[in-house]
Amino acid sequence: MEKIILFTGVILCTLLSSCASIPQGVQVVRDFEADKYLGKWYEIARLDHSFERGLSNVTATYSNREDGGIDVMNKGYNLESQKWQEAKGRAYFVEEKNVASLKVTFFWPFYGGYNVMELDRKNYSYAMVCGPNRSYLWILSRTKTMEPDLLDRLMEMARKLDFDVDDLIIVQHDLSDR
Repeated sequence: MEKIILFTGVILCTLLSSCASIPQGVQVVRDFEADKYLGKWYEIARLDHSFERGLSNVTATYSNREDGGIDVMNKGYNLESQKWQEAKGRAYFVEEKNVASLKVTFFWPFYGGYNVMELDRKNYSYAMVCGPNRSYLWILSRTKTMEPDLLDRLMEMARKLDFDVDDLIIVQHDLSDR
Protein backbone atom coordinates (compact mmCIF):
# COMPACT_ATOMS: atom_id res chain seq x y z
CA MET A 1 0.00 0.00 0.00
CA GLU A 2 2.84 2.43 0.83
CA LYS A 3 4.41 1.78 -2.58
CA ILE A 4 1.13 2.64 -4.31
CA ILE A 5 0.82 5.89 -2.36
CA LEU A 6 4.46 6.78 -3.07
CA PHE A 7 4.09 5.92 -6.77
CA THR A 8 0.88 7.97 -7.04
CA GLY A 9 2.60 10.91 -5.31
CA VAL A 10 5.58 10.77 -7.68
CA ILE A 11 3.31 10.62 -10.74
CA LEU A 12 1.17 13.50 -9.47
CA CYS A 13 4.23 15.66 -8.73
CA THR A 14 5.69 14.87 -12.15
CA LEU A 15 2.45 15.80 -13.93
CA LEU A 16 2.01 19.02 -11.97
CA SER A 17 5.60 20.16 -12.42
CA SER A 18 5.73 19.30 -16.14
CA CYS A 19 2.89 21.75 -16.77
CA ALA A 20 5.15 24.59 -15.65
CA SER A 21 7.96 23.77 -18.06
CA ILE A 22 9.43 25.70 -21.00
CA PRO A 23 9.06 24.44 -24.58
CA GLN A 24 12.25 22.91 -25.94
CA GLY A 25 14.37 25.49 -27.79
CA VAL A 26 12.69 28.49 -26.16
CA GLN A 27 14.85 30.81 -24.06
CA VAL A 28 13.30 32.94 -21.33
CA VAL A 29 14.36 36.47 -20.46
CA ARG A 30 17.18 36.71 -17.95
CA ASP A 31 17.94 39.86 -15.95
CA PHE A 32 14.16 40.10 -15.56
CA GLU A 33 12.89 42.85 -13.23
CA ALA A 34 9.57 41.70 -11.79
CA ASP A 35 8.73 45.11 -10.32
CA LYS A 36 8.91 46.66 -13.81
CA TYR A 37 6.64 43.91 -15.17
CA LEU A 38 3.90 44.57 -12.60
CA GLY A 39 0.80 46.51 -13.60
CA LYS A 40 -1.66 46.24 -16.47
CA TRP A 41 -0.95 44.56 -19.81
CA TYR A 42 -3.27 44.44 -22.84
CA GLU A 43 -3.49 41.20 -24.77
CA ILE A 44 -2.72 42.07 -28.40
CA ALA A 45 -2.71 38.55 -29.85
CA ARG A 46 -3.13 34.99 -28.57
CA LEU A 47 -3.50 31.42 -29.63
CA ASP A 48 -7.04 30.18 -29.00
CA HIS A 49 -7.95 28.22 -25.88
CA SER A 50 -11.28 27.41 -24.29
CA PHE A 51 -10.62 29.58 -21.22
CA GLU A 52 -10.38 32.73 -23.41
CA ARG A 53 -12.62 31.76 -26.31
CA GLY A 54 -14.96 34.57 -27.31
CA LEU A 55 -13.26 37.17 -25.12
CA SER A 56 -12.29 40.64 -26.30
CA ASN A 57 -10.71 43.55 -24.42
CA VAL A 58 -8.51 41.11 -22.48
CA THR A 59 -6.11 42.47 -19.88
CA ALA A 60 -3.79 40.95 -17.31
CA THR A 61 -2.83 42.87 -14.20
CA TYR A 62 0.07 41.73 -12.04
CA SER A 63 0.83 42.78 -8.46
CA ASN A 64 3.17 41.65 -5.69
CA ARG A 65 2.07 39.07 -3.15
CA GLU A 66 3.30 39.08 0.44
CA ASP A 67 4.63 35.52 0.01
CA GLY A 68 7.01 36.59 -2.79
CA GLY A 69 4.73 35.53 -5.61
CA ILE A 70 2.67 37.60 -8.02
CA ASP A 71 -1.10 38.02 -8.05
CA VAL A 72 -2.66 37.71 -11.50
CA MET A 73 -6.00 39.23 -12.48
CA ASN A 74 -7.17 38.42 -16.01
CA LYS A 75 -10.24 40.22 -17.37
CA GLY A 76 -12.05 40.02 -20.66
CA TYR A 77 -15.37 40.86 -22.20
CA ASN A 78 -17.49 37.90 -23.28
CA LEU A 79 -19.15 38.90 -26.54
CA GLU A 80 -21.81 36.18 -26.33
CA SER A 81 -23.03 36.92 -22.80
CA GLN A 82 -22.12 40.62 -23.04
CA LYS A 83 -20.53 40.46 -19.60
CA TRP A 84 -17.07 40.96 -18.18
CA GLN A 85 -15.32 37.85 -16.90
CA GLU A 86 -12.46 37.70 -14.41
CA ALA A 87 -10.02 35.02 -13.37
CA LYS A 88 -7.75 35.49 -10.39
CA GLY A 89 -4.57 33.49 -10.04
CA ARG A 90 -1.14 33.54 -8.53
CA ALA A 91 2.30 32.97 -9.97
CA TYR A 92 5.65 31.95 -8.53
CA PHE A 93 9.13 32.00 -10.00
CA VAL A 94 10.42 28.60 -11.03
CA GLU A 95 14.04 29.71 -10.60
CA GLU A 96 15.48 32.98 -9.34
CA LYS A 97 13.38 36.16 -9.55
CA ASN A 98 15.57 37.50 -12.36
CA VAL A 99 14.62 34.58 -14.66
CA ALA A 100 11.25 35.14 -16.39
CA SER A 101 9.96 31.59 -15.96
CA LEU A 102 6.99 31.29 -13.65
CA LYS A 103 4.36 28.76 -12.77
CA VAL A 104 0.85 30.14 -12.54
CA THR A 105 -2.31 28.66 -11.08
CA PHE A 106 -5.93 29.63 -11.38
CA PHE A 107 -7.09 26.28 -9.95
CA TRP A 108 -4.77 24.95 -7.24
CA PRO A 109 -3.02 22.49 -7.30
CA PHE A 110 -2.73 22.74 -11.10
CA TYR A 111 0.01 24.99 -12.47
CA GLY A 112 0.93 26.03 -15.98
CA GLY A 113 4.05 27.61 -17.34
CA TYR A 114 4.29 31.36 -17.90
CA ASN A 115 7.50 32.08 -19.78
CA VAL A 116 8.47 35.54 -20.94
CA MET A 117 10.51 34.89 -24.07
CA GLU A 118 10.73 38.42 -25.46
CA LEU A 119 10.52 41.75 -23.68
CA ASP A 120 11.18 45.43 -24.19
CA ARG A 121 13.95 45.44 -21.61
CA LYS A 122 14.24 49.21 -21.43
CA ASN A 123 10.61 50.27 -20.90
CA TYR A 124 8.79 46.96 -20.36
CA SER A 125 6.26 48.18 -22.95
CA TYR A 126 5.73 44.85 -24.75
CA ALA A 127 6.22 41.17 -24.03
CA MET A 128 5.80 37.82 -25.74
CA VAL A 129 4.87 34.95 -23.45
CA CYS A 130 4.44 31.22 -23.97
CA GLY A 131 3.10 28.44 -21.82
CA PRO A 132 4.52 24.98 -21.20
CA ASN A 133 4.25 24.06 -24.89
CA ARG A 134 3.83 25.70 -28.28
CA SER A 135 0.03 25.77 -28.15
CA TYR A 136 0.13 28.73 -25.73
CA LEU A 137 1.32 32.12 -26.96
CA TRP A 138 0.43 35.67 -25.99
CA ILE A 139 1.69 39.01 -27.27
CA LEU A 140 1.16 41.75 -24.69
CA SER A 141 1.47 45.53 -24.64
CA ARG A 142 1.10 48.30 -22.09
CA THR A 143 -1.23 49.99 -24.57
CA LYS A 144 -4.35 48.76 -26.36
CA THR A 145 -2.59 48.78 -29.72
CA MET A 146 0.82 47.83 -31.01
CA GLU A 147 2.75 49.21 -33.95
CA PRO A 148 2.26 46.83 -36.89
CA ASP A 149 6.03 46.57 -37.48
CA LEU A 150 6.60 45.47 -33.89
CA LEU A 151 3.74 42.96 -34.02
CA ASP A 152 5.13 41.56 -37.28
CA ARG A 153 8.61 41.27 -35.76
CA LEU A 154 7.29 39.41 -32.70
CA MET A 155 5.20 37.11 -34.86
CA GLU A 156 8.24 36.32 -37.02
CA MET A 157 10.26 35.50 -33.89
CA ALA A 158 7.48 33.17 -32.74
CA ARG A 159 7.27 31.56 -36.19
CA LYS A 160 11.02 30.81 -36.09
CA LEU A 161 10.42 29.09 -32.74
CA ASP A 162 7.74 26.89 -34.37
CA PHE A 163 4.66 28.58 -32.90
CA ASP A 164 1.64 28.49 -35.23
CA VAL A 165 1.35 32.26 -35.68
CA ASP A 166 -1.11 31.83 -38.56
CA ASP A 167 -3.65 30.85 -35.88
CA LEU A 168 -3.09 33.93 -33.70
CA ILE A 169 -6.23 35.84 -32.76
CA ILE A 170 -5.83 39.61 -32.82
CA VAL A 171 -7.69 40.87 -29.76
CA GLN A 172 -10.18 43.73 -30.06
CA HIS A 173 -9.88 46.55 -27.53
CA ASP A 174 -12.93 48.63 -28.34
CA LEU A 175 -14.45 49.12 -24.87
CA SER A 176 -13.32 51.51 -22.18
CA ASP A 177 -11.40 50.08 -19.25
CA ARG A 178 -13.52 49.31 -16.28
